[in-house]
Amino acid sequence: MKIASNGLLATLALTTCLGAGLSACAPLFVGGMAVGTMVAIDRRTTGAQVEDEGIELHGASRIGDKLGDRGHVNITSFNRQVLLTGEVPTEQDKQQVEQAVSKVENVRTVINEIGVMPNSGMSQRSSDSLVTGKVKAGLVDSKDLFASAFKVVTERGTVYLLGRVTQREANRATDIARSVDDVKKVVRVLEIISEEELQKLSGG
Repeated sequence: MKIASNGLLATLALTTCLGAGLSACAPLFVGGMAVGTMVAIDRRTTGAQVEDEGIELHGASRIGDKLGDRGHVNITSFNRQVLLTGEVPTEQDKQQVEQAVSKVENVRTVINEIGVMPNSGMSQRSSDSLVTGKVKAGLVDSKDLFASAFKVVTERGTVYLLGRVTQREANRATDIARSVDDVKKVVRVLEIISEEELQKLSGG
């Protein structure tokens, strides 16, 4: 069973940048060694960022314990909200995965988008990776969005958008994702904040 976690591995000694996100990184010196850490442009608190890394790591471990070599599951956590995607053989497997992840410390909610079907092939996964890259590029190129506010996950042509954003930003990002070739559907797993909240987060 192959499990994909969208964050880089973290240790107790240091925190690394989120590989799947678009957050910028700045050096942090721990014991005289420079390591990467997520900076304030990520709209989550530092604690939430670290907890999300832990949720992905511990969740992936629990999924492996439940499924063994069966299925292909991706786990993505953003602000303690967990998105599960991928494929498993049975509905029972799907529910067991959700239950296992829901018991991980700090998990607030679980959105279970796992399909009950054969595992996707390398061709589909390559296409999904390409779509994710194009959506991220579209967010970066946009002049009216902060790309770092979003996480993008693609599974079998469905694009999932995660983040803490305003309604305006959510609508704009959805339009960008929908315009990308090979996107079948866009699912918003977003926390909507007000423009006033955004100004406070931005130090305005």
